[in-house]
Amino acid sequence: MTAPAHAHAPAPVLTPAFAPALPSAPALPSVPAPPSVPAPTRPLPVIVPGPESVPGSVPTLASVGPPRLLAGLDEVPRLDRVAHLTLHGGLPRLAPHELVALAEDTGLRGRGGAGFPFARKLTAVMDGMRRADGKGAVVVNGSEGEPSCLKDTALLLHVPHLVLDGALLAADALGAQEVAVGVTRKDVEVSVRRAIRERGPVRPLLRVTLLTERFVTGEGTAMTSGLGGGPGLPSGRKVRSSERGLNGVPTLLSNTETYAQLAVAARLGALGYRTAGLPTEPGTLLLTVGGSRVVEVPYGVSLMRVLALCGSDPGLGVLLGGYHGTFLSPADARTATLSREALAGHGAVLGAGAVLPLPYETCPAGETVRVARWMAAESAGQCGPCVLGLPALADALARAVRGGGEAALDAVRARMRAVERRGACSHPDGTARFVASALAAFPEEFERHAHGFGCGRPVTGALPVTGHRTPPSATPVTAPAPAATPEPAPPQERLLVDWTLCRGHGLCADVVPGVVKLGPDGYPERAGMPLPPRMRRRAQLAVRRCPALALRVQAGGN
Repeated sequence: MTAPAHAHAPAPVLTPAFAPALPSAPALPSVPAPPSVPAPTRPLPVIVPGPESVPGSVPTLASVGPPRLLAGLDEVPRLDRVAHLTLHGGLPRLAPHELVALAEDTGLRGRGGAGFPFARKLTAVMDGMRRADGKGAVVVNGSEGEPSCLKDTALLLHVPHLVLDGALLAADALGAQEVAVGVTRKDVEVSVRRAIRERGPVRPLLRVTLLTERFVTGEGTAMTSGLGGGPGLPSGRKVRSSERGLNGVPTLLSNTETYAQLAVAARLGALGYRTAGLPTEPGTLLLTVGGSRVVEVPYGVSLMRVLALCGSDPGLGVLLGGYHGTFLSPADARTATLSREALAGHGAVLGAGAVLPLPYETCPAGETVRVARWMAAESAGQCGPCVLGLPALADALARAVRGGGEAALDAVRARMRAVERRGACSHPDGTARFVASALAAFPEEFERHAHGFGCGRPVTGALPVTGHRTPPSATPVTAPAPAATPEPAPPQERLLVDWTLCRGHGLCADVVPGVVKLGPDGYPERAGMPLPPRMRRRAQLAVRRCPALALRVQAGGN
């Protein structure tokens, strides 16, 4: 049974057999489906877009087992403040040590991709705030620059109060002075702003900001820069947000789903939270399947069950973790279970929860080229190896797929090596990892294309990308220059390149030969180079002579 169609916003659906109803509505019958059979779905009311909404990409919702984050959405398309409190109840207040204990006892990890333990992040922010005289902030990273991810969009459109609960709970425990929500879609901003109005006056300050929609907006330093009124670009400096984040104060920065999970855990308690999922990985998680359906599942469920619920199968292979992720072969996808430990055995990670099966009718080589070109256009435009290297990688890949021969495939591998570890953020590395994973997952496809045989299949766009964007300017956005003359340091010093400043002049390779080697694009091959003591004076000369002030000497042990 399908939901009624709408021109711009398809209605979300949720499995009613597992979804608790609001108290004012009659409870739905519980008819659990057998494990091998996808649970039935029931249409929800159509979400009518407002005048400021944007068309498309309103996710369909589903659940395997009882939903927690998506609870109540079988009855209404959006939980306002009253419906939210009626369903979930009030939010308890927790002392700092209680919040850390809750995060530890539930095993809560970040849900934005890295999976960092939330308790450790809390402790780091608490330490930072003590050193900063109690100043601190909380940031909700609601940016989903990747077209294959919609889970944060689903939460902020349909259950925004659950996310705000988690952020305010953390801010109250930490004593933070501000909670800032960063989003990149106008309809999401409207939903969050509406939720803030529904709450009335709150402390600390609670605000939402619409940021530029690009792939790298969600990078930590880019997010805090944008929320602080800056350009919203990665800084290229290894500064933790727990030490210096939003407006220069220690900041708890985490993903939208992480805060929603925290709000659920605070109400259920550690024991209640651990009734779903695995003993080692308790709770549920959100997945975006096929770029359009958001599914809440408990940890430990099989990937095949999730695909079956969404009317899909592994096809030619399944991309996990989005466009910085890796492909699973059909055989691995049929046996994989959704947990960090199980997926590590396949060399894969969940990342931000994107699950993209490649159907049989599309060309995997062509799909890879399409995504590689999009990723190149999503560069922040400030690091030469990324601005020049990613388009060169995409072009080399396209030449290989058009029949460039074995030499063209070798050129692709060389271009991948040329961009690795050479940017202010992980975008070049992630893009290279995606291409490398595709080459490893579909070797025969790429070999046939490279030798002119092709596969005869069209590129259907199974791996979604947004509309064509104007590539960013290659002119770097300047940042404050590092000190030209470092202080004396012990041995084991390193000569470092700031990718956000480097313009590829190449002078450093002449001044410090043997230490700095240039890549095929004219930029240094590496961001950090061991500096022998005998070359220290020449390195200092290179620092002073660099036209872009992009070099500095790092003391040993730092």
